Amino acid sequence: MSQSLLRALDLLGELAAGPAGLDELASRAPVHKTTVMRLLHGLEEKGFVVRDGQQRYLLGPKLFELSSLALEQRDVRAVARPHLARLNELTGYTIHLAAFEGPDVTYIDKLESRQPVRMYSRIGLTAALHAAAVAKVLLADLPPSRREAIAASIDYVPLTERTIAGPEALLAELDRVAAQGWAIDDSEHEAFVHCIAAPIRDANGGVVAAASCSVPTVLLDREGLLGLLAPLLACTEAISRDLGWVPATRA
Repeated sequence: MSQSLLRALDLLGELAAGPAGLDELASRAPVHKTTVMRLLHGLEEKGFVVRDGQQRYLLGPKLFELSSLALEQRDVRAVARPHLARLNELTGYTIHLAAFEGPDVTYIDKLESRQPVRMYSRIGLTAALHAAAVAKVLLADLPPSRREAIAASIDYVPLTERTIAGPEALLAELDRVAAQGWAIDDSEHEAFVHCIAAPIRDANGGVVAAASCSVPTVLLDREGLLGLLAPLLACTEAISRDLGWVPATRA
């Protein structure tokens, strides 16, 4: 790689910390001021840097354009897979990845449990919006008006005696999920299985997918299930960071 290219990249790295003038940048560079000025002019011509009213340089629109394109090219399933595999190895239980596909929440990846008792599910199946933990996580990130519209449209088929039975109860549950940052399926979808799920965010902070850990109740009680929350959150936060999410930006 050429020295000029490396030095130009170094200048972009400096500007990532905040706007700076020519003299300031030159004072930190290992080359003459005229070289720094020449590199900045080239970056400015291509839109990688711009100048403000005080003639300070700052990152330009071309850099943001390339950054957005790079993030768009990162498929959430491919990014999440190694993290989900480590969570599956750590827990030994079934791990799901789900996302919206049109109006439905669909399982887009699955790692099987190593336990003798397993749950029935497969990639491509849709999740019950009023029962599945992954669906609750995805719905909870929607604007209130959209939540209300979806809650009103659901056919509240009772899948178990614990299944949420109406829109008011679902909306209250989604408020809890949004506040705490994770969801639980307390044997609401299948009587013998319970599940916890957490959000995966993109660079803008929006929830683009949800990951979950599902366990038969005969293997782990509710307290034991909640004990899986910490590693699940660590997993989803790591995936989110790989997708460009910065927690401070979200805050």
